[in-house]
Amino acid sequence: MPQPASKRSVVRLTDPGALRALSHRTRMELVGLLRVEGPFTATRAAELTGESVASCSYHLRMLAKYGLVEEAEGGRGREKPWRATARYTSWADTFATDDEATVAAADVLNTAVAERYFERFSYAVETRRQLPAEWREAEWFGDDLVYLTAAELTDLTEKMTALFEPYADRVGDPSRRPAGAELVSVLRIAFRDRRYVPGVRDAQDAQDAKEE
Repeated sequence: MPQPASKRSVVRLTDPGALRALSHRTRMELVGLLRVEGPFTATRAAELTGESVASCSYHLRMLAKYGLVEEAEGGRGREKPWRATARYTSWADTFATDDEATVAAADVLNTAVAERYFERFSYAVETRRQLPAEWREAEWFGDDLVYLTAAELTDLTEKMTALFEPYADRVGDPSRRPAGAELVSVLRIAFRDRRYVPGVRDAQDAQDAKEE
């Protein structure tokens, strides 16, 4: 039986079918839940997602097909537990391959992930009044516009990743969580903002108007 995912383990997707499989909303949610709440059965998955047991069972099998989840020990049928195979998922840069199917599938997954991020953040904003004052004050969101080289952005990304390393094992090991610790999502997004480059925004706006 394979060992549980380590705190920094990564499953890398290169197959177009795997990329498309993870793009599905329910499957993306199941992988995330297994990394935080797992292992669990299809029955428990249905309780967590609001989907039917049959639907969750199907999606878990699809995720297993592409190596994103696997069976854990114990149980049979729909009562067998599942777990994530890794703590993180990565996939190839869309320009690192000439295969059109892979490029298209990666683009779909990138968009699905971005939409999922926005959905989760929007829910947090809408419900933050329900939080204790200390948590409302601790939460933050904002942005910075900075001029960086590609090498500097890579360095910044590595430094930010390192900042979270001391807390990574708390996700899979509740005994390492101090009193009062709650699940917190930190969205790390950095991109070359071409909307502010002269000419690029005008060209995009013109294209959008043409498509309308």
